[in-house]
Amino acid sequence: MAEPGTKEALEDALRVTFFHYGIHAWAIYGSIALVLAYFTFRHGKPGLISKTLEPLFGDKMNTFWGLLVDIIAVMATIVGVATTLGFGATQINGGLSYLLGIGNEFWVQLLIILAVTVLFMISAYTGLGKGIKYLSNTNMSLAGLLFIATLILGPTQYILNSFTNSMGEYIQKLPVESFRIAPNDSEGIQWVRDWTIFFWAWWIAWAPFVGIFIARVSKGRTIREFLSGILIVPTVVSLLWFSTFGMSGVKAQNSGADIAGLPDEQALFGMFDHFPFGVVLSILGLMLIGTFFITSADSATFVLGMQTTNGSLSPSTTIKFVWGFAQSTIAAVLLYTGGLQALQNALISAAFPFSIIMFLMIISFYKALSKEQKK
Repeated sequence: MAEPGTKEALEDALRVTFFHYGIHAWAIYGSIALVLAYFTFRHGKPGLISKTLEPLFGDKMNTFWGLLVDIIAVMATIVGVATTLGFGATQINGGLSYLLGIGNEFWVQLLIILAVTVLFMISAYTGLGKGIKYLSNTNMSLAGLLFIATLILGPTQYILNSFTNSMGEYIQKLPVESFRIAPNDSEGIQWVRDWTIFFWAWWIAWAPFVGIFIARVSKGRTIREFLSGILIVPTVVSLLWFSTFGMSGVKAQNSGADIAGLPDEQALFGMFDHFPFGVVLSILGLMLIGTFFITSADSATFVLGMQTTNGSLSPSTTIKFVWGFAQSTIAAVLLYTGGLQALQNALISAAFPFSIIMFLMIISFYKALSKEQKK
């Protein structure tokens, strides 16, 4: 890595961000979603992770081993979403602290988690066609509005130039970054563990949840259409997003703002403070973070209900409420016992066993496709 504070370090930062949020992340989601969609809609299997392994293990997936696979998927899902709820609570708390001077304390984060819980349970009660749909549309509208406003009010040319330059470097160095472990560099290997491995664990922990949800709404697509949609479009949108907000923050920092000196959860609001209509943008940012986590938690209750009712595409409201309460409780406990570090450790622990299941799912999918091709 380049020396901190140099232009080389700046270019590395955006390129590595592209790496952590780019095609690798969406490939993890897409793999799980594609396998689940194939076995659910092509072969009429229940929407359970264990059922995707039947081409490899046969009837063993109807015994204790299948139950174990589904339990691991449930644990990865609930820890992944609970961790994200914890991070979301700290960022909302950071925004309120920056804007209103509210203390950055556990009891404030607990109140935020309680408020989010009530809202996503109301949404969960109305079902997939209403609550999640309306929340998702609101979330996308707020994200689009905030993105366009930041792109226009921020250093537009600088953002687009940085995006183009970093995209080229990202594509060029993708193979090297994908296999980077830095075995002969103690600082380098620690950095890989703290950042890259953590991000992979985060995506893997979210994979059962996101994969099942994407599979649920992807019926009728071909494999080519599915992969194009899940790999290309979200990747490009994500990279544009990080270029816009990242480079706007860098420009503000270079113009005299002390964004780097702020806590991580306040950096976004510190950047908006140096924009025209900064207060409005900060309020929009808080609303976006809130709707994003409400939508995520709402969707997760649906997926957890689906995984614990033999793959039912319409889990009962009671089951969704139980899982909603559970994931909020876990988020609160993790924040209370160890803060962000506890959230990170729980995430990595939950992701590791499911990474093995992911590998087996891909082999099983390939075997099923080969068999179908011969027929």
